[in-house]
Amino acid sequence: MRGESTGTLRRDAIGLREVLFQSITAMAPAAAVAASIPAGAAFAGGSLPLAVLVALVACLFTASCVAELTRELPAAGSVATYAARGLHPAVGFLVGWGYVFVEMLVPPLLLLQLGFTVAGTLHDEWPSYPADLWWPYSLAGAAVIAVAGYLGVRASARLGTVLGAFEILVFLVFAALLIGRAGGANTLSVFGTSHTAAGHSGIGGVFAGSVYTVLAFAGFEAAAPLAEETREPRRTMHRAVLGAALGIGLFYVVTTYAMTVYFGPDRFAAFGVSGSASWEGVARASFGFLWVLLFLAVVNSTIANANANANVSTRTAFALARIRVLPGVLATLHPRHRSPVAGIAVQTVVAVAAVLGLGLRYGPQTAFLLLATVIVTVVIGVYIVVNLACAGHFIRVGGGALKPVRHLLFPVLGVAAFVPALLTAAGLPVFDFVTKLTAPVSYAGPIVGVWMAAGVVVLLILTRRYPERIAEIARVHIEEDAPSDLRQDGAVIRRPDL
Repeated sequence: MRGESTGTLRRDAIGLREVLFQSITAMAPAAAVAASIPAGAAFAGGSLPLAVLVALVACLFTASCVAELTRELPAAGSVATYAARGLHPAVGFLVGWGYVFVEMLVPPLLLLQLGFTVAGTLHDEWPSYPADLWWPYSLAGAAVIAVAGYLGVRASARLGTVLGAFEILVFLVFAALLIGRAGGANTLSVFGTSHTAAGHSGIGGVFAGSVYTVLAFAGFEAAAPLAEETREPRRTMHRAVLGAALGIGLFYVVTTYAMTVYFGPDRFAAFGVSGSASWEGVARASFGFLWVLLFLAVVNSTIANANANANVSTRTAFALARIRVLPGVLATLHPRHRSPVAGIAVQTVVAVAAVLGLGLRYGPQTAFLLLATVIVTVVIGVYIVVNLACAGHFIRVGGGALKPVRHLLFPVLGVAAFVPALLTAAGLPVFDFVTKLTAPVSYAGPIVGVWMAAGVVVLLILTRRYPERIAEIARVHIEEDAPSDLRQDGAVIRRPDL
């Protein structure tokens, strides 16, 4: 396959709709509602809708910071560029090093879920089907994602738009049916603290539930790496990041409310991800064959999420490779589709190797938990750094650009919101509701530690031999292609409407 190692990604290829769904599908709304948010029910019980609302407000602080930076610094390097500009290029390198690593692990994570979800459902319906024959579905999903990525950002983003719209529509329809059938059981008391789980009473139970729920919001920043392929990126990225975080956050609130009032707030602490007390269980018992739509929405969500995060990993890798802080081959673009074909090839190999290696060694569910712990630990760490970078960037810019609430208060609140989530994801028992991790999931900490230590070694080598490459992490390449009438002394002058 012929490619070129220089050039730019396809400019103006996609618009607001596609990048909005890039972030939406990266949040995996259907999978989050069915398999992630219910983890908070063990603590918040029937007050889980309040916990989700608290998590939404907390995540909007960080989403606001990311949105502000996407408007200031539209770059495929996204979080690496933000950290480099707002803090220091060395910090930007380490953020990019960790972010590329974990974003390459997201597709295999979702492909594992795709495999065991399909195999388990087929086994439940037809017991003669072996429950452990999950890997063909994972490999089929990997092939779909690889082809979409190869065909370019338009094909990949449009796939995400279609898949994302389907999963949201299905769950909203189910939510409406649940609210309708709940009838007189509908109550706003679930937005109070009176229904928390036993042993986690009051606001403490809500807080514990929100910490587990906040993990469902990860991915709202996934539009940012597509900045160089998006029309009017400064405006579009800002809207996409905030729109995804707010829109899907409200989607979480509505769907969680619907299931809570239908199932019963006072027994909702027993709600989970499987069995009769789950979304699929309720759908099977109450809506007959329509449960298949729910199943398809979750399967759809895994593919859409994997596709979105493959876009993130390959674009971020491209951005770091073109300045040679990662191997230059990762900057290879397809001559016609302008897709980062080398990065897509590496992403596919990593996905298949992780799915088969970890899945066959530990089982798909345990492998899923191991990868999820690695990913969430790093991603939440990245969110914390980006909050600090937002404050740092606007303090440096100063003048009228600095807005104390958006650029100082929100970053502080964003950090405060994600520190408990980071400790929870890492299994550090700082709070009494944190569950200590067991092997092999507990290997996540050492894996992250080794990878980041390797990044420090690479950083030291590059700083000594090629310091100009590290400095280039702060470079916003899209500015170089701005029309001459928008330049002044090498800087880009914004149009009034931007």
